[in-house]
Amino acid sequence: MIVCEACGVTEVHRAARIEDAVHEVLEGWLRKRGWSAAVVPYTGYGAPGWVRVMGRVMVSRPDHSRPRKPGKVRGWRSFTTVSAQGAPVAVEVAGRRHETVADRGGFVDTVVKVDLEPGWRTVLLSSGDGEPVEAPVRVVDPAARFGVVSDIDDTVMVTALPRPLLAAWNTFVLDEHARAAVPGMAVLYERLTTAHPGAPVFYLSTGAWNVAPALTRFLSRHLYPPGPLLLTDWGPQRDRFFRSGRAHKLAALNRMAEELPWIRWLLIGDDGQHDPEIYRTFAGTHPDHVAAVAIRALSPTQAVLAGGLPSPAGQEPSTSDQAGKRWFSAPDGAGLWKLLAESGVLDQP
Repeated sequence: MIVCEACGVTEVHRAARIEDAVHEVLEGWLRKRGWSAAVVPYTGYGAPGWVRVMGRVMVSRPDHSRPRKPGKVRGWRSFTTVSAQGAPVAVEVAGRRHETVADRGGFVDTVVKVDLEPGWRTVLLSSGDGEPVEAPVRVVDPAARFGVVSDIDDTVMVTALPRPLLAAWNTFVLDEHARAAVPGMAVLYERLTTAHPGAPVFYLSTGAWNVAPALTRFLSRHLYPPGPLLLTDWGPQRDRFFRSGRAHKLAALNRMAEELPWIRWLLIGDDGQHDPEIYRTFAGTHPDHVAAVAIRALSPTQAVLAGGLPSPAGQEPSTSDQAGKRWFSAPDGAGLWKLLAESGVLDQP
């Protein structure tokens, strides 16, 4: 964002202005051909007294509900969409209607004051004359004291990011059914949620919101516990050409610490990108909100494919203390579970 201190005028980044102009032309052209606004719901979360509702308004063809052939969902389809800028959105929760407006990217991210019982609940989202769609919401129980925050890329799903060619292939070309799960991680998460009934699970990633539906299907298909996705907008931002992945993750963690202060989080990631330093920073500033950190140690080959360097410690399971918190490192979910179970961290209230 460009700020003129003398006149006090804030100017949107040039790349964002260009993107907005292109979207405006495309949206107008599609609407003239009978396309209309449709809401893509995302999983939200909340606590007694409020819920955070998320979704995106897209311009869809009249036959947008026509199902595609199973197993033929290529990643590039998620990025050939046009958002509905500034579209009016109605949010219906517990019989009450709330009005909001989508932002420049068509995103809806609003907090609604409502008192819902803990557990999985449903809200309705609609735009214009479109049919309402259901969005799941996880209302966190105030009695819960433990939760899981998990990275996605190379933590639960093998993606080999951010090496450009492999990232492009995995994101835009690969059939979503061909994506591989990281060994043992789904079992680890199932054991964690079994050991702590009611524990919320959040999936925090620098991936684009465009792939949220595909990621949700992947997590369900590989038996990961359901939970909200906290992703990013890959397009130009109001204040910069491209979003900052580290800033996104830290902002999300800080917000969760503020919104759900009674939860102590097990932070799970991998050592292929920036998860360790992000978690170290958060643990240093919010020590009371971190139960432990579990890092999946990539092999030397995996580390290189992910754009990093092999860890000097290799793949051997290890336990250490950083920022006053227990850190666990192992190459897979089975190794991490063994270290966590033996440490007694999971037995703490």
